[in-house]
Amino acid sequence: MKDLDLASLRHFLAVCDTGSITRAAGREHIVPSTISKRLTQLEADLGATLFERGRRGITLTPAGETLMDHAHTMLASARQIASDMSGFGAGVRGKVRLLATMTAISEMLPDDISAFTCLPGNQHVEVDVEEADGRNIVRRIQEGSARLGVLWDGTHMEGLEKYPYRTDHLAVAVHPSHPLTYFSSCAFVDSLNWEHIGTQPLNPLHQMQVRMAALAGKRIHFRATVSSFEPALHMVSANLGVAVVPREIARGWKESGQIRVIPLSDPWARRQFVICRRAREKLPPAAQLLLEHLARRT
Repeated sequence: MKDLDLASLRHFLAVCDTGSITRAAGREHIVPSTISKRLTQLEADLGATLFERGRRGITLTPAGETLMDHAHTMLASARQIASDMSGFGAGVRGKVRLLATMTAISEMLPDDISAFTCLPGNQHVEVDVEEADGRNIVRRIQEGSARLGVLWDGTHMEGLEKYPYRTDHLAVAVHPSHPLTYFSSCAFVDSLNWEHIGTQPLNPLHQMQVRMAALAGKRIHFRATVSSFEPALHMVSANLGVAVVPREIARGWKESGQIRVIPLSDPWARRQFVICRRAREKLPPAAQLLLEHLARRT
């Protein structure tokens, strides 16, 4: 079978949409004979009849219906290629899709990406950031639908290479009137005497807290579970409970005087983040530059 050309497929879909070679020619701004020749050649190349011609016009054969589905996909891919490549003509030398956890995006990652794109030679590298949980980041990197991911090192990353990134430190956020506010640090187990505002059960931090409480022979009384740290801190400022959060995220709330932040003294409270990629995969130049930049931000 000969290679299919996109122009013939476009003309073929125009006939499918309009039901007429004449109307399709008008839409494509060419003469009907050109489309007719294209279709005849397409049928010859494929060795199949694509249309049945009758008094009421033309209708698709089963082979034509199959080709129509493939043609839509092929032309959509061609448009995406044209869109992605158009940036290079404007001076963009690379485009990187980066997956990251909500915590990484909430803390340090945006500033690090901004610093990367401001470096000489990187101004025309485009970085697209998408939030995902750790498990999905690992899965998508493994299957090759993304190049790089930033997540907590506690996630299982079989088959991936990882590079140290930044660290954060967990703390207990409390209302200014709370008894813990007079401590310079505290153990996690000491916070269990009060009701907690927690993240969703599938969140790695939630699971870590439950596990550590169980190891201490205790359980956490969650007064509420929320989707992110911001609503948790808002509830703490309303004196509805305490919350374990990264102190880097709570900094703004602390400076406003709405809460107090007590660092946890537990060894697991210091968390390492990593950048992951598929093992032995050669990265495009832009992705490699971004990886090297982030790996230096330890």
